[in-house]
Amino acid sequence: MEFLSKYLTYWSEDYSSILDYMYEHILISFTVIILAVAISVPLAIYMTKMKSNKIKGLIFNIANVFQTIPTIAMLAIMIPLMGIGFRPAVVALLLYSLLPLLRNTYSGMESVSSEIVEAAKGMGFSTFQRLFKVELPVAFPYVMSGIRVTAVYIISWTTLAALIGAGGLGDLVLAGIGYNDQYMIFTGTILAIVIAVSLDLVLGRIEKIVKRA
Repeated sequence: MEFLSKYLTYWSEDYSSILDYMYEHILISFTVIILAVAISVPLAIYMTKMKSNKIKGLIFNIANVFQTIPTIAMLAIMIPLMGIGFRPAVVALLLYSLLPLLRNTYSGMESVSSEIVEAAKGMGFSTFQRLFKVELPVAFPYVMSGIRVTAVYIISWTTLAALIGAGGLGDLVLAGIGYNDQYMIFTGTILAIVIAVSLDLVLGRIEKIVKRA
């Protein structure tokens, strides 16, 4: 009970700064998620239309290289290239998040059987109609799975963005470590988990609604 009492006191005294950290964390995370979807999904769709397996392999290999670099190392690489703060953190996390979305979307598009595509052609569907009315609806579960996994990863990785001055809940955790303050560490950790779980639930709900539609 003593821990809870002191923890509630900490919240009542510092709730404004806690909300600021939370806002920064959400801003970084959502910026990366939106950019990752905007880049990876169209690129994966385009890759399924490519005839050259070498180019496909090259794209996957490049994305895989980014994925194998440890998050802290990726953030550190950005410092001499872009400095510190919001932009280098977004770029580092974006590069780190491309592969899961790219791979899932590509797998989803490849799962569309040629018979379905040929049937759509026989019905007079244009290329865009086939894409949006046939192929993407079939691939949607794969795409959504990639988005959900990537979103949770990004929210977790964003905590490390504080190491290059980007802010977010990582600042709260690092400050807690520096001051040996368990309440700050606990708050930063729990809020990051809450954001990740909440977003996953929302995306899961959206997935169910779209499937029904």
